[in-house]
Amino acid sequence: MQTSKLRLSALATLLAAACFCSSRAEVIDDVLGSLSKGAAFLERQHQHINLDGVVGFLMLQAELKEAVRTWPHSDPVSWAQRTAAVELVKHLDSSFDNAVAALRHNDPKYYQEFEPLLSWKFWQVRRERSSTDASLVYAATTASECYDEQLSDKCLTLLLGTWKQKGTPCIVTKPCRDTMTQFGCPHYSLSHQLLYFIIGKLKGCSNLLKGDTRASRANMTERSYQKIFCSNMMKTNQDIIADGLSQQTADIFIENILICGLAGFSDFYKADWLQHILRLQDVELGCFGRDRSIISQWIGDELLEQLQPHHRVKRREKILPDGCSSHMTAVAVGALGGYLNFYLTEQDITKRPLS
Repeated sequence: MQTSKLRLSALATLLAAACFCSSRAEVIDDVLGSLSKGAAFLERQHQHINLDGVVGFLMLQAELKEAVRTWPHSDPVSWAQRTAAVELVKHLDSSFDNAVAALRHNDPKYYQEFEPLLSWKFWQVRRERSSTDASLVYAATTASECYDEQLSDKCLTLLLGTWKQKGTPCIVTKPCRDTMTQFGCPHYSLSHQLLYFIIGKLKGCSNLLKGDTRASRANMTERSYQKIFCSNMMKTNQDIIADGLSQQTADIFIENILICGLAGFSDFYKADWLQHILRLQDVELGCFGRDRSIISQWIGDELLEQLQPHHRVKRREKILPDGCSSHMTAVAVGALGGYLNFYLTEQDITKRPLS
């Protein structure tokens, strides 16, 4: 009798594992299919995608290359999926050369300032997994964004060493440190603060907090700030889902998943959030955030840009000729790359079931 129970228990465990693997394989198929459409979109629109857009695809490329490198050789289905990922990597590699050349031509000054970010090798994939902490959520946030885009760009060039020709990297000025460590900021300010710390770490800047004499911050580390920011970004995303994801909130929702996932906070990789992202993709074009009503408006704006050849392309967003959002497409494919690696490394079926 005891032996029979043990056999039934073992059979149940095997069936659960098989169900989980099947479910995971289906999700990975969905992600790879979505990314394939995104890669085809980049190939078609490489001349129009702005710097933020290219960086998002490069983050994806870093995730894909890491996935290919560590892909578990468990069964023929999994190996076939890896083969598809390898083809996707090759496809993207050929598109990046054209996209980066277009960036260099369209906005040479901006290209020079952020050139170090324009390589997939810069965007190292973090293997350590962390979770956010709800107790770190701010009691209140400012009503409006608390960062200035020009200051944010300047602070990043000081980290990258591109603030002048052959400039010294890892420079942290007081205005930069104060802005990037300010508490109570909402939405895009939070993601820019987090990105500042991520880029500083990837660049090898050893101490972004040097010179901070505030007694209340004496025990704060760079990782402490990352956890605070992502805990608040988690609350933002939870509120967005509770209120109903909309076209207006989708961009920051996906950006939070991308950047906090990149920082190693894997609790952002929720199964239902993945489905929200996949549903936002335009079936016809493979992009995200497409708005057909503004295509004619874009044509007028593009003509205006051609009349002002030195007009700087806005970094945060660019609407493409077909009404697609360069920024949302970039953050979406980058986030999907993070999901891919997350599901590939989640081997324990007792941890985070997909359904």
